[in-house]
Amino acid sequence: MKRRRLGLNGPEVSAIGLGCMGMSEFYGAGDEQESVATIHRALELGIDFLDTSDVYGPYTNEELVGRAIKDRREKVFLATKFGIVRDPADPKKRGVDGSPAYVRKSAEASLKRLQVETIDLYYQHRVDPKTPIEETVGEMARLVEEGKVRYLGLSEAGPATLERACKVHQITALQTEYSLWSREPEDGLLALCEKLGTGFVAYSPLGRGFLTGAFKSPDDFEPDDFRRNSPRFQGENFQKNLALVEKVKEYAAGVGLTSSQLALAWVLAESENIVPIPGTKRRKYLEENAAAVDAVVPAELVEKLSAEFPLNSVAGERYAPTMMGLLNR
Repeated sequence: MKRRRLGLNGPEVSAIGLGCMGMSEFYGAGDEQESVATIHRALELGIDFLDTSDVYGPYTNEELVGRAIKDRREKVFLATKFGIVRDPADPKKRGVDGSPAYVRKSAEASLKRLQVETIDLYYQHRVDPKTPIEETVGEMARLVEEGKVRYLGLSEAGPATLERACKVHQITALQTEYSLWSREPEDGLLALCEKLGTGFVAYSPLGRGFLTGAFKSPDDFEPDDFRRNSPRFQGENFQKNLALVEKVKEYAAGVGLTSSQLALAWVLAESENIVPIPGTKRRKYLEENAAAVDAVVPAELVEKLSAEFPLNSVAGERYAPTMMGLLNR
């Protein structure tokens, strides 16, 4: 497994990570035995960068990851997040809390669920508009001083917020959706990360699985799969986006890769400062994704893909309106 450094002075991690969210929620039924086996296989393949959050489940994904790595903690670079608050009466409702008291409360709870003494990378999952970012990051920095956290990150934070945060404490990683069909970070955010010495972690680099070419209809998703309610996976949007995916399949076949591998290879080729974290709960897809780091993709094909997927070429917003409202820009 090839490796990349997170930011200018951050840690070295596997060139791709493993997003663990789908093992517990959002993408249909899970299988804990297979999920744990997938995490163990990732470590065998040299993928040491694991990504979770307290909101996944909620809480159960951190517990699963904790059980999976308990006897192999030294092999893992562990990232988790705080800040998205789910309504106990209606888990579909979301809020955001970045208050210092909530930062500390969340970190302590995550440490217990993960069964670790230190979180390697601690992200604010969404920026709280009610709390100045300086106060949130200030409390996160105190966790670093206390040895409970090693590095700090932000997720879906805009450029101005990132710059303000870096004046309080170095932000080692900024996590934002980035793929062939979510290219918004190219509008200055990727360049700012490099300028500030912040690594860029690309979540959903396979377009929430759509770029794999595995889905032909919204009916392919399980009843409780959140993609059924996602704008890009509905009605006319689905059909328009399917035509784009067919191009990826065609180009991938031409160079002996799967659609997934070509989509990941494109992300990896965009910058050495980017580490994608494709999510999966099955070993066979993990192994397919891992092979993307060794894919040989001609530069002209990378450029052709970029031209085929310009910004705003994809039909539909990334999230439903309520979740779009939580993004910081």
